[in-house]
Amino acid sequence: MNRVYDYIIAGIRLRSDIDLVEAGLRGFRLFATEEATETADCHIHINNDLTEELYGVSEELSTSYVLEADADSRFMRTPDGYMYAIKRRMEGAATTLFHINTTTNSITTNIATHDGIDISIMRFGIWVMFGVVMAPMGGVAIHSSCITCDGAAILFLGESGTGKSTHTRLWRENITGARLLNDDSPIVRVVDGVARVYGSPWSGKTPCYKNEDYPIAGFCRLAQAPYNKIQRLPTILAIGALLPSCPPLFAHDERLQDMMCATIGKVISKTPLYRLECLPNAAAAELSRTTILD
Repeated sequence: MNRVYDYIIAGIRLRSDIDLVEAGLRGFRLFATEEATETADCHIHINNDLTEELYGVSEELSTSYVLEADADSRFMRTPDGYMYAIKRRMEGAATTLFHINTTTNSITTNIATHDGIDISIMRFGIWVMFGVVMAPMGGVAIHSSCITCDGAAILFLGESGTGKSTHTRLWRENITGARLLNDDSPIVRVVDGVARVYGSPWSGKTPCYKNEDYPIAGFCRLAQAPYNKIQRLPTILAIGALLPSCPPLFAHDERLQDMMCATIGKVISKTPLYRLECLPNAAAAELSRTTILD
């Protein structure tokens, strides 16, 4: 039997034909497990013969630019699942494909057929495919910076450049016991009736990879302002404030969008969401702490 490598992320077992840590995805190290099981929730296979024609693309759902890899990507539906194609913006670059069969949760990629493994593309491709796996299991990656304090977690939301990382840094500098769980893509699930957030192997530019999970005390969407003011949003506005931080690719597919919205609805029914208009100062961090945790 060929060696396989298992990783448990947000309580979901990902199995790979190759050692993802040795391949260069260092963020997976703390998620690796030696505990043997016969089955896994999903399995990554390397297939040198993977082409778009092999599985058949039935519909192109969206196109996007991947800043991390300086690459163009396409997200597509196939008869038995989804395909993600990503290609760097450089002359002679090959197209890397990831396909998932949503019945078996079997993920196939041709990434190892190129000149070595492109780490940025591998990291992002697995993130997309794992998001598809999580959707029916009630899991969703939230674009946020997540802080933990006093045994609970707060996820700070906002578009890139609005100050999420700055705000969690202010927490760590000014609030005793505050720790960063993840700075880009923590995973949210409702488990045993409790909304929880999990660290993940995807943390953007900040290498913060913690295999830990916490109950969520609240979400906080940031907006820059010349003052500090916080208010809790009613449920319908809270859902609208959280959805933009969910994987944008999935908004183009009715099945994935429905499952994502179902999860977000459950989370918001159990967890408050606040809007914080603030300056980048210690007083703003203290205001969010006292409002959400006290």
